[in-house]
Amino acid sequence: MEERVIVTGGADSVGRVIAEQFRASGARVHICDVRADALEATLAANPGMTGTVANVGDPAGVARVVQDAERVFGDVSVLVNNVGIAGPRAALEDISDDDWRDTMEVNVGAMFQFMKRVVPSMKRNRHGVIINFSTGSTRTRLPMRTPYVVSKAAVESLTLNAARELGPFNVRCNAILPGMIDNERMGRIVAGIAHESGRSAADVEADYLKYISLRCKVQPDDLAQTVLFLASGAASKITGELIAVSGNVEWEI
Repeated sequence: MEERVIVTGGADSVGRVIAEQFRASGARVHICDVRADALEATLAANPGMTGTVANVGDPAGVARVVQDAERVFGDVSVLVNNVGIAGPRAALEDISDDDWRDTMEVNVGAMFQFMKRVVPSMKRNRHGVIINFSTGSTRTRLPMRTPYVVSKAAVESLTLNAARELGPFNVRCNAILPGMIDNERMGRIVAGIAHESGRSAADVEADYLKYISLRCKVQPDDLAQTVLFLASGAASKITGELIAVSGNVEWEI
């Protein structure tokens, strides 16, 4: 069966690698991103892939992405909810209402909005796979990042509840919990901590790696391969799982 895939946040980093690997496997792929220039560059580099510029924190933006995808290839069979924001780095009492709301709307609200729009056809077709991105930080906890960790914990509950509800319709739902991803976003986080603490970025990164059992960062390709496996027939009995791809993050600084 030719899969018909939506990948959110698909214009760069992990999302782009996931989208490109699905495309290479023969799937029809539609991506979305809030950045028009990044989306345009990704589509130009991947003939046959389509996309929509959208802010997925807005339900209207989500609706437009799904409508565009369905116009291109019909019912969606695989949804990869990859998009997310870091949220503020602040003490709990200093988090603004706007930052709290924005983090929740993008990190969990958007996933819910996408799921509610693609689930009806998945149930009707008795075929569907939903893969949501959480974070290893839900297991270690992470002071000064409360909105991010809480929103991702909600993603895990959404995933597990959906797996139970949708299982009778042969729709599977799992979540991936990445660790320290070797990408630009993680580089910015490390640089920010280094600036605040007066240390070098290399020292901060070394501190992170001390508490990862495999002493490694996660490559975007590692995550993409896990996503493609979960969407494949080889994983046809895997649902309701929270799968860490992290090298085993024991603790975080």
